[in-house]
Amino acid sequence: MKFLEMPDSARYERMNTDELRSSFLIDSLFTQDSVELVYVDLDRTVIGSAVPLHGPLTLPCPDELRATSFLERRELGILNIGGRGSVDVDGDSFSLDNLDALYVGRGSSSVIFRSETSSNPAEFYLLSYPAHAKYATNLIRKSEQSSNTLGSQETANLRHITRLIHLDGARSCQLVMGMTELDAGSVWNTMPPHTHRRRSEVYLYFDIPDADRIIHLVGPPQQTRHLVIGNKQVVVSPGWSIHAGVGTRNYKFCWGMGGENQVYSDMDPAPVTELR
Repeated sequence: MKFLEMPDSARYERMNTDELRSSFLIDSLFTQDSVELVYVDLDRTVIGSAVPLHGPLTLPCPDELRATSFLERRELGILNIGGRGSVDVDGDSFSLDNLDALYVGRGSSSVIFRSETSSNPAEFYLLSYPAHAKYATNLIRKSEQSSNTLGSQETANLRHITRLIHLDGARSCQLVMGMTELDAGSVWNTMPPHTHRRRSEVYLYFDIPDADRIIHLVGPPQQTRHLVIGNKQVVVSPGWSIHAGVGTRNYKFCWGMGGENQVYSDMDPAPVTELR
């Protein structure tokens, strides 16, 4: 398991491009036939992926967790961004189509990932936070979830937001998770932006063609910087940083949050006119 140490807002001011990328960006996920895990020292987040190609993959319990199983003291959100697959949790099998999600509660001892075919393997994105309470494992079908539409074509940010794990749906201890899809011709996400001191946020950008990129904005509203991001890369955003971006075309991203407040609307607005 890799480790990512997040800078504070004071160190951020002196960082160059390489330092920003090594601190906020994860570009090592979705290796075939492998489970990849990154431990972030921010709300004790674990970010990962599992891509079973030639056979099933088992979620490991790294020694660094000092636990008998990965989920002994944790909960897990799983989003499938690839082909059809399944996840076995303590012997129960859950089938996930593209963009389906699964919440796995604290105390589950065995998690196994499978693809239906090797020609179009499942690609499971993993997001985990510590949990002090147990909630039931829950399959969330993308097709069964309602979405909210925000933005407009005039401001190039017409987008559809689907909540997957949240207070009014699949319940969790502290994990909140969903996804955003931008319409063709729309390229801005989370604009106008915001911060939220009471939780950190993680963005996985995906369905981005190889020739395209996302310009993701980070930093305090009055001192923003940017990261250039490709397909299936992840940005970690501390509570003091905005998290917004613009692409060279439309795209999708999965957003996930963990902290002390699960209320979706708990945000501190950063008006566009105040950005620097």
